[in-house]
Amino acid sequence: MRKLCPNIYTIGPLHSLHKTKLMANKNPPRQETTYSNSVWKEDKNCMLWLDKHDPKTVIYVSIGSLATMTVEQLLEIWYGVVNSGKPFLWVRRPGSITGGYDESRVPIELLERTKEIGCIVEWAPQEDVLAHRAIGGFLTHSGWNSTMESIVEGVPMVCWPHHADQQMNSRFVGKVWKIGVDMKDTCDRLLVEKAVRNIMDSKHNAITQSTNTWASLAKESITEIGSSSIHLGRLIDDILAMTMSSTLM
Repeated sequence: MRKLCPNIYTIGPLHSLHKTKLMANKNPPRQETTYSNSVWKEDKNCMLWLDKHDPKTVIYVSIGSLATMTVEQLLEIWYGVVNSGKPFLWVRRPGSITGGYDESRVPIELLERTKEIGCIVEWAPQEDVLAHRAIGGFLTHSGWNSTMESIVEGVPMVCWPHHADQQMNSRFVGKVWKIGVDMKDTCDRLLVEKAVRNIMDSKHNAITQSTNTWASLAKESITEIGSSSIHLGRLIDDILAMTMSSTLM
């Protein structure tokens, strides 16, 4: 492997590393001039809703920009989250529910309870949401970006993976890093409720300790002397060296 790849660069989490580089600039761009890479319009009113809640009390639910769920899966997750009794912010992007979703057929008790403890939006500023003091857990599809963003902010996860690398990410979260619960491909209201309670009521358990440890390691890696910053510098230097070599040939 070393012969094929003489240089390996461990760089990340990229979103935090980018922010760190901007902050290190003597003249960073103003907030209103920075860009968002979101593919959907963000509903930032949900941040005001979060402001009304105590620290670590809200479960954030999102399956990303590509994954979908059936109406049956929607109801199982919905019941599980509502029955946990935890306030929840749920992102349901347009087109994410397949099979002819009709809200008029949703049980009235589910809708009424959602009005009491829930907030549903089409899209949210996820990095800001995960960094909000009110967020105590994240029910996620285990995409790599979502996983990294959650780790950096020290938010434990309930993982419901769908495709590609998500099964592996979910397993690492639950079995290796021990910073959440891996539901695999199971979608059952009782399991969802139990998993949400497990991460939200884990003030002093192993999940909280591991989550805090990994958050510290991630933030340490993007400091000026952190491994990610150093490896990024090496990568840039090597690219420049290769460019110089090619121009001299």
